[in-house]
Amino acid sequence: MHWGLGIDKLTIRIQILSLTVRASPDFFRYLVATPGADSWGAVVTGGGRFTALPRRAYPPSGHPLDHNFTWERGRVLGSFQIVYLAQGAGEFEAKATGRVRVEAGTALLLFPGTWHRYRPDTDTGWVEQWVEIGGALLDGMLGEKVFGPDDPVIPVSRRLELEARIASIHGLISTQPAGDAPELAAHALGALALLHASRHGRNPARSIVAAVDQARRIMEEADTAPTSMPELARSLGVAYSYFRREFRARTGLSPRQYLLRLRMQRAQRLLGASDESLKHVADRLGFSSAFHLSSAFKAEFGMAPSLWRRRRLER
Repeated sequence: MHWGLGIDKLTIRIQILSLTVRASPDFFRYLVATPGADSWGAVVTGGGRFTALPRRAYPPSGHPLDHNFTWERGRVLGSFQIVYLAQGAGEFEAKATGRVRVEAGTALLLFPGTWHRYRPDTDTGWVEQWVEIGGALLDGMLGEKVFGPDDPVIPVSRRLELEARIASIHGLISTQPAGDAPELAAHALGALALLHASRHGRNPARSIVAAVDQARRIMEEADTAPTSMPELARSLGVAYSYFRREFRARTGLSPRQYLLRLRMQRAQRLLGASDESLKHVADRLGFSSAFHLSSAFKAEFGMAPSLWRRRRLER
């Protein structure tokens, strides 16, 4: 079948799921993480949706006391939640943001131990969809500040895809057979990936984007001792703190971590393809000594350089 507008079947399925979840009745469900559920890295422990009608009391009654709140007092959760606004508008407040206006297509990230509050406009109401997530991978993201309470409001760039992920999670937790853990984990991580892409697609200043890309090329092409990262940033015309933050956002690594990984890869190639001494390789790559290179190599690859080189000679 030919689609004149170029809309493929996946896009149509996403649109159908999005429309379905918007039209679905309100519900919520909280789950207990069972032993072994975290083997997939992410655990969905709750979810729901609610239509706040204009000029009606908010928040709704009926939620467990530990998840309910009033606007006057706000709330602190012991878990991480994504609250997505599918329709309407309102306001959100947390320590990092102050009171800000939020509209349809916005995701609110609620962090454990962090005070917050939100409510729809009285005249418009809103439709909220939410998911509660835990697990080792999420803990790692929070620990590495992939997501953090200093930036809890995210305008979503791929709204239909996020709505489809949430719809799939809601459909699964409505029945919650034991075999759903892998699917729930996949959809939860997919939702987080979409939020991460939305956050880092906010088009930071083109100068810093160009600086990060140029810095990567300089590090990748250099054959000599490592460059001082603050000096590299200054040579590219950007402040080091800004450069470091944007470099991590675009690569997942700090500039020093990125450089170290490059040096380790070069060391692995040199030791595996040449007869250069460990000291000579260390000197070429800017390590203070062969011992320093050996320690870093073992930490990166789980074996000593001598063992790696020995494997090259084994046929």
